[in-house]
Amino acid sequence: MSLQKNHTINLINKESCFDLQFRRDVRYERPNQPAYYRWKAQFVITSEKGAKKSLEEVKNILGCGKIYFGKNQIRYLVQNIDDLYNSVVSFFKEQEFSENKKRDFALWSEAVGVIYKNKRKSLAVWKKKDFQKLMGIQKLMQKYKAKKQPNFKWLSEAESIVRILKA
Repeated sequence: MSLQKNHTINLINKESCFDLQFRRDVRYERPNQPAYYRWKAQFVITSEKGAKKSLEEVKNILGCGKIYFGKNQIRYLVQNIDDLYNSVVSFFKEQEFSENKKRDFALWSEAVGVIYKNKRKSLAVWKKKDFQKLMGIQKLMQKYKAKKQPNFKWLSEAESIVRILKA
């Protein structure tokens, strides 16, 4: 493994997050402000501002994502499902992670596969087993994440949706 990739994996083990969310988005510009629900996966590395060069290296290695600057931090973020599936998951399948990060990645990459398979489909036409799989993965991921309490903000809506889906 090159020194650059070794540094990248160390940064990822220390500062990254493989995130899975069930989200509610409100379209305020539309009449009656309809709400839409969706599954969202993202890969994030958050670090102090001095890590710009390291995050640019990660971006160059993966060939996707964006870097954002905040007041006291810098963030590398990949949200596009095609980039997550084709670049991020593909690259990380070949890497060695710490035990927690390995487990987190395994669950997350499975979720990315389900979301990728259902991209551009309304939740109403998803297969029930795919939706239930993501709910289960989200719960498993939250169980062992350090210092985090499970946050299932829209869980009741997800459970309502899964009840009306076809097998």
